[in-house]
Amino acid sequence: MDKNSKILFTVFFLAVFTATGISFYKYYILKDFYIMAEKNCDPSTEKCFMRECYTASDSNCPEEGEKRTVYYSLITKNASTIQDCDPKYSDCDALDCKEEEGCVETLCDGEDCSDPETYIKNVEQDANY
Repeated sequence: MDKNSKILFTVFFLAVFTATGISFYKYYILKDFYIMAEKNCDPSTEKCFMRECYTASDSNCPEEGEKRTVYYSLITKNASTIQDCDPKYSDCDALDCKEEEGCVETLCDGEDCSDPETYIKNVEQDANY
């Protein structure tokens, strides 16, 4: 291998190593990126996105019709501000928005949204039966 090839080879691998190191530091150590996740939403007070699961394709889907609908909002948050805990098994507010964190909670704004007034009327009607 001649001298120019060795220099080119060294510069190339040095650039790859540097880019990998910077990316590792930014994304793994600093966690300097944003995530978008679904967060539980209260349909009696907020306009929420809705999703219905189907028993044919989802074995975890409840048999009762009213329990099949999941109400959620979207949250965009910097990964460095998210607590390292599992919200399913503990009192974890990992996806709660605090003003100083600069996160954004997006509620539904369209036709396929839950309406608090309609939701409350439906709950009251179901309770009367």
